[in-house]
Amino acid sequence: MKLETTAFSHEGAIPVRYTCDGEDLSPALSWSGVPAGTRSFVLICDDPDAPGGTFVHWLYYDIPAEVTGLPEGVPPDDRPPQGGAHGVNGFQRLGYGGPCPPGGEHRYFFRLYALATELELEPGAQRRRVDSEMRGHILAQAELVGSYSRR
Repeated sequence: MKLETTAFSHEGAIPVRYTCDGEDLSPALSWSGVPAGTRSFVLICDDPDAPGGTFVHWLYYDIPAEVTGLPEGVPPDDRPPQGGAHGVNGFQRLGYGGPCPPGGEHRYFFRLYALATELELEPGAQRRRVDSEMRGHILAQAELVGSYSRR
């Protein structure tokens, strides 16, 4: 499975537009090579370089299997127009919260998981719960990494 964006290259710099220093929009994403039997997707964006440990920037689950991408600026609704539900990010909000590192360059991992099930969790789930519910149901995963440093 492959995860891509037109906003930045894999391992490239994330433009300010997608960060707390800009418009804080989620980047448009697209994916391909989805395995047969996929029932839903989970998208997680996190920062493993955060001072207090891995910081979740986006937690979006139960994305319908027929969805092949997300537009720029997915609204932070509990149930976005594309389907599925948003979990709580590290800012204690629903939806995407862009890179906002306190210092230095940080890496941001966008990971898409194809699942053989739907999690059927209510909006507002925590990362720990999503990870637990996904266990044993992951058919494939794809990763896209970007970096950002505040000037």
